[in-house]
Amino acid sequence: MEQIIDSKIQTIGFFSGAGGLDIGSQLAGSKVISSLDFDRDSVATMKRNGYFSHSSHFHKDIKEMSAVDYSKIIKAHNPEKLILVGGPPCQPFSKAGYWVTHKNRLGSEDPRNMIGNYLRMIEELNPDGFILENVESLLHPKNKQAVQNLEEAIDKLGYKYIVYRANALDFGVPQKRKRVFFIASRKEIVGEPIKTHGSDKEILLNSQLKPYERVIDWIGKFDDDKYFEPAELTTGKTYDEELKQIPPGKNYFALTERDGHPNPKFEANKRFWSFLLKLHPNLPSWTIAAQPGPWVGPFHWNNRRLRVPEIAALQTFPEDYHFVGTRRSVQKQIGNAVPSLLGEAIVKHLISNI
Repeated sequence: MEQIIDSKIQTIGFFSGAGGLDIGSQLAGSKVISSLDFDRDSVATMKRNGYFSHSSHFHKDIKEMSAVDYSKIIKAHNPEKLILVGGPPCQPFSKAGYWVTHKNRLGSEDPRNMIGNYLRMIEELNPDGFILENVESLLHPKNKQAVQNLEEAIDKLGYKYIVYRANALDFGVPQKRKRVFFIASRKEIVGEPIKTHGSDKEILLNSQLKPYERVIDWIGKFDDDKYFEPAELTTGKTYDEELKQIPPGKNYFALTERDGHPNPKFEANKRFWSFLLKLHPNLPSWTIAAQPGPWVGPFHWNNRRLRVPEIAALQTFPEDYHFVGTRRSVQKQIGNAVPSLLGEAIVKHLISNI
């Protein structure tokens, strides 16, 4: 932390949520001097953690903010290099929204789409570089026009950039999670973020890579009664018996005719893929959702829902990080976050190019 306090490379975070990308920035060596979020609990979470005791936290809508709000903060910290980081929410692009037909999706005109406001802050604050994070489906052909508009806007602001598709698995996160990052600098961006982990096949080609992380190494310690949460129990609920029959690493397909079940309970492909999905202790996790339905996984291999310290660990939040809010609010904060280790790799790459 002391090195961070003295860092002359500094970050202003937008849409910070619980702070996954902000923690990543500090792990990469850049001091977060300010964060912003519209959600009260998320801002309370940021304030609660000593990692950001030197930062100013705004509980505001970005639409109400301008460079004037940051002039004192920037003057007080006096950065040599300033970067902005943020993942503007745009629900229309989210994969979970694919169940809505494309015709119903407004994309770039949708009022929930905050990309325009983030670009305005970039224009006003004129940083040395910035990160714009989003869901992978932003790059779906349906959103082609929105992405073109975004690229033109970044160009007009005078930044060089790369569009990088990342899977958190490749950066030591024990979870498959795909995201898109626009990494932008006043200078040409050379190369890509350096992957640290890979599949067995990739390791054969590059011996520097480590195997993908196993869930048990990150959450095994929390499988102890002292971490019990009432919300984890499925006993007596609708699909409790079915959940018990599913082997670790499998989903409801295990109980279908397709998978040769003698007494099929479900029909394959008739449900959300993550229905009754169960973790395998020796494999990475699947994506942790922000608002999972009651039977949406991943579930623990011991037939229960995951606990808060478990989902936080799968998102690589520090073990002593505290979250503020109801169980539902905390799930949302953690599920919406950029895994800290992924954030670190992306910000490191930006820093090496400013």
